[in-house]
Amino acid sequence: MEENFSYKPGEPALQNIYGENSDQVIFPPKPSGEKPASNVWVKSIVSLGLYIVLGYYVFKSFNILLLITAVVIIHEMGHFIAMKAFRYKDLGIFFIPLLGAYVSGSKREVSQLQSAIILLAGPLPGIIIGIIFYFFAEQNPFLDFAGISFYTIANLFVFLNLLNLFPVYPLDGGQLLNRVFLDEEKWVSKLFVLLSAAFMLWVAWQSKFWVLAIFPAMMLLRLRTDKQMDKVEKKMEEAGIDLNCDYEHLKDEDYWKARNILVANHSTFKNIPTAPPYEYDRDEEKIMTTIQNLLHRHLIQDLSVVGKIIVLIIWVAAIVAPFILNIESAMLRQFGF
Repeated sequence: MEENFSYKPGEPALQNIYGENSDQVIFPPKPSGEKPASNVWVKSIVSLGLYIVLGYYVFKSFNILLLITAVVIIHEMGHFIAMKAFRYKDLGIFFIPLLGAYVSGSKREVSQLQSAIILLAGPLPGIIIGIIFYFFAEQNPFLDFAGISFYTIANLFVFLNLLNLFPVYPLDGGQLLNRVFLDEEKWVSKLFVLLSAAFMLWVAWQSKFWVLAIFPAMMLLRLRTDKQMDKVEKKMEEAGIDLNCDYEHLKDEDYWKARNILVANHSTFKNIPTAPPYEYDRDEEKIMTTIQNLLHRHLIQDLSVVGKIIVLIIWVAAIVAPFILNIESAMLRQFGF
């Protein structure tokens, strides 16, 4: 079965690629699209280790670092559980040192409603937890956990999750705006991403926290890559390759045709020879993943105008709730303003 097929980079995909008639090509099976769960979680653990090591170098306080890490993990677990419930595949949590984390997953049919739930499932629980700690602190200002006051815990939970709701890409709020209220395929969406990148560069310059510049750099690189991928996708469609299917149903012949077009037209794979001979490369998993990303994703427009208004109300309520409860005053006092 194709799903169980394993490959070794650099070795022939199949010993005999031709049938009895030399004009008849027997295409080798494409690599399995299933990524070992163990590999995903090994990468997650390694990224968490780097996150903690570099975080300690910056914060110098192990307790504060653990608190921030807990806030980030609870936030990402909200996304993870929601994506798991909606049957996303290849799920994993990856940490970016000094910047946060993200949940990775794939799904062919993407629903606006599900996307809204997934994006809000990260920050909303954290804000609620922060509000709960704030009320306990108001009742008894001397409450603490592991030497950290409840006010500090409340502030970090509220502040970090509130920040994620701002309508700036790639924050949760920015992704929510892009997925639910803008058309991701239109120029307005691309303009929004460019404006977000410019804003984050401005924030990095104003704060002198230049690590933030990584985000706009990645966003601009993605826009450049998307433009290149659009050209590759067009060539594949012109070659008669059916991209309106999931990877499991992609024909072996179409995989190798798509692979040839990809390595011939994508700068990342320019040093990889085209087939024949039909040999897997050491970067075959990266090639496979790129082809998977080129397969058309279906965005289901299942949010009515009323549904979008409800999402907007929840979004705005989550942002203003801490201010209505005067939690922002506690934040300012905590940080000496």
